[in-house]
Amino acid sequence: MNKISAIIPTFNEEENIEAAIKCVSFADEIIVIDSFSSDNTISIAKKLGARVLSRIFDDFSSQKNYAIEKASHKWIILLDADERVGKALKAEILKLMINPISNAYWVYRRNYLLGREIKYSGWQNDKVIRIIDKDSCRYNGKLVHEEIALPNKVGYLKNKLDHFTYKDFDSFIRKKNKVAQLQAKILANSNKKFSFYLLFAKSSYRFWNHYLFRRGFLDGFQGFFIASFYAYTIFTRYIKLWIINKGLK
Repeated sequence: MNKISAIIPTFNEEENIEAAIKCVSFADEIIVIDSFSSDNTISIAKKLGARVLSRIFDDFSSQKNYAIEKASHKWIILLDADERVGKALKAEILKLMINPISNAYWVYRRNYLLGREIKYSGWQNDKVIRIIDKDSCRYNGKLVHEEIALPNKVGYLKNKLDHFTYKDFDSFIRKKNKVAQLQAKILANSNKKFSFYLLFAKSSYRFWNHYLFRRGFLDGFQGFFIASFYAYTIFTRYIKLWIINKGLK
């Protein structure tokens, strides 16, 4: 059986890191790549036997690629701190490691928000690359919504990964502000300019796209919440772009 390294990126994840590490305890090596957390993330990870790497955060791709380079084993499980590998997925991964035939594997996610499983809102077919061969896979360098530059052979796992995203309002706001800042930087680097049309048209479209066309209304209040904050992210992105264009802080 091929040996596995699990990689978990963190920043102030003391509430999540213990469960994240324990759910991949079947891995031969667990690496926590931390962005200098100010809470107890690092001490908890070390206590549980994880190998902790500290690196100043510049972007998601660089952070993960750094950890991939440091991994001891050919096969990598990539796990966010708010994701959980259940028993069925664990068994499937271990069976896969006997004779993997692809270089990377998609995993579908079962998403939860504010205590409810999200079945619509555009999240129903959410999938991520979570198993990779480090010799043929790296992230593509995007500042946000980073993706694996996929090799020719890509497979799918049958069992889902549980994703307990955004436990509360404040964590959602923090994440969306961070994403908006990175997206504004991407736009500015591409010489894009602020416009009121983009500010209002794109944020309005994003709300109705998730709430109506992607049937977010069937997810109850959580569906309204998702649509509203996707729109908020777009709105904030263009406000931050305006600030960058004006040379303001």
